[in-house]
Amino acid sequence: MFKKIFCSVIVVGVFAAAALSRYQSATAQDEVRPEDVTTIEGIMKAYYEVVSGPAGVEREVARDRSLHHPDAQIVIVRDGPNGKPEASVITLADFHGPPGPAPNAFYEYEIYREVRRHGSNVHVWSTYEWRSEENGPSRGRGINSIQMFFDGSRYWITEWMYDGRSGAPEVEEAYLPESRWAK
Repeated sequence: MFKKIFCSVIVVGVFAAAALSRYQSATAQDEVRPEDVTTIEGIMKAYYEVVSGPAGVEREVARDRSLHHPDAQIVIVRDGPNGKPEASVITLADFHGPPGPAPNAFYEYEIYREVRRHGSNVHVWSTYEWRSEENGPSRGRGINSIQMFFDGSRYWITEWMYDGRSGAPEVEEAYLPESRWAK
């Protein structure tokens, strides 16, 4: 009987240690910059900064992890084999891929944002432009749909999604800054 109880305690202890380790890695997973996570403005600024940079330079993966909940998901809409859109759901680690310098320059900038909140739930509809040179011409636009929650002291990105299809529709005027389409 003692042996069964002892084994049960060991098994529970192993699971508890794994859960605690995962929780600690989520809350202290990387050095969190308070300015990145205490406001929506801050987390959105960081969200775009971490993916942007010149070719040959590693992106800010640790900083990006600090913005995301450890169970965050990324959904990329892609062209399916039948020409229909498909949703590819991946983890943040899958999105980052293997460590190392980025092969291409990529700069993504937010140009318009809509925010909806209810309690601790936040949805950000963020229109962006991307460039292959820091101050170069826009190469395209899209919308990131970003889900967050506020835990009372910081924001966590829990999911984000974009339409990565080659024939994705143009961003509608309603989701562009007024200065770009006002007549």
